[in-house]
This record gives sequence, C-alpha cells and structure tokens, in this order.
Amino acid sequence: MQGKRRDCGRPDGVTHRREHVAVQVVDPDAAIRDVVGPSPSRTRDDLLRRALVAGGTLALGGVAVAGLPRIATSAPSPSQDVRILNLVLLLEYVEDEFYAAAVDEGVLTGELRQFATVVGGHERAHVAFLEKTLGSAARERPSVDFGDSVTDEAKFIAAAMSLEDLGVAAYNGQAANLTKGTLAAAARIVSVEARHAAWIRFIAGEVPAPQPTDQPATAEQVSARVRKTGFVQS
Repeated sequence: MQGKRRDCGRPDGVTHRREHVAVQVVDPDAAIRDVVGPSPSRTRDDLLRRALVAGGTLALGGVAVAGLPRIATSAPSPSQDVRILNLVLLLEYVEDEFYAAAVDEGVLTGELRQFATVVGGHERAHVAFLEKTLGSAARERPSVDFGDSVTDEAKFIAAAMSLEDLGVAAYNGQAANLTKGTLAAAARIVSVEARHAAWIRFIAGEVPAPQPTDQPATAEQVSARVRKTGFVQS
C-alpha cells in the first residue's frame, strides 16, 4: 500500500486576514481544558507558570531549567503570539494528519498502534485548541504526503520520533516570545509533547530521556526541519 496524499485545505476557499489580530487567553486553564482534558493540580500549574515566565529560565522538555544561556527573544505581543501559534499549528496539523494516516493504513500493531491512536487524539485536541485561540487568523491546513512513513513500522517510528522532538523544540524555542497568558496555555501542550517523545522512544527500545535538557529551536530552524521531512506539499 502506498501512503495517501491528504489535502486538508479549507473547503470554503476563504483567505483569512492575519493583521491586527489579538490573541487573548484570559484563562488558559479553562480554554485548554475543553480540548486537552482536566487540569493538573493548581500547585503544579502555578509552579510551571512561574518557572516559564521567570527571567533567565527556560522550559526544556516540560521542565524549567535555570542558569542556561538565554535564547534570542523579542518583546512579546499579541501579533507575535499569532505568528508563533501559527508556527506550532503547522506542526500540529502535520502530526494530526500523520497519525490519522498511519491508523487508517492499518499496518501498525500492538503498542505502536495504541501510540498512534492515543497520540493522534492528543494532536487533534491541540489543533482544535490552537484553531479556537487563533480564530480567523489560523493558517490553513497544508496538503501532506507521508509516503511509506505510514505503511512501514520502522519508518513510522523514525518519523514519529522526529516530529515529536521537533514539537518540543518548537514550543520551547518560542516560550520566551509569548505573552504571559498564551505562554501558560502553550506550556500545557509542550509537557504532553515531551511525553509523546518519551513514549515512542520506549517503544523503539531507546532511552526515553537521553539528555538532561532539550535543545530549543528557532522559528527558522523549525520551518527548515518541517521542509526537510518532505511531508508538507503546500
């Protein structure tokens, strides 16, 4: 079986304007709870927020690590939130379609199929949250073609590891550039992405957390790595 090309553009053909759109997550816990699930304890949430917004700290793989060199940042603003959320939305679209295609092909078995099914559900929830937050400013779904990455288990594992690692790096790399409310909401996603990365490594027989910290990625690096996959056709 050949991997299917999935064209998921907006059916109405409407071109959405992205100028002067304010992204406001007044209550990030309530906003994301609708699509991601129940919130953890208030103590954990508060600790994570404080760690992420504190000067000189960096969120790496869902863990706040102090004392690391600061990555390049620019002043957070609602318009910048739009650009950043659309960057990670592209990744979430690709992951959503990737896992859906793999499950549809019916080749995966055992825990690997369970992984694709469960994680695919998470990615759909992430997409729903980001689309709701961005509203008309949300980018269109790209056309994708995963080839044999969704019909060969070994290639699926390699692709899943790459995508999940990239997701964590993308969220971490942009954390300091987000406004406080949007950052708190994004933090609820990146910790789950880190668990995805650990789970697929466990399935592959690799150490789930090989390094004590993760390397964040700039927007340019994220875009380049997405292009390098060859999955996005438009």
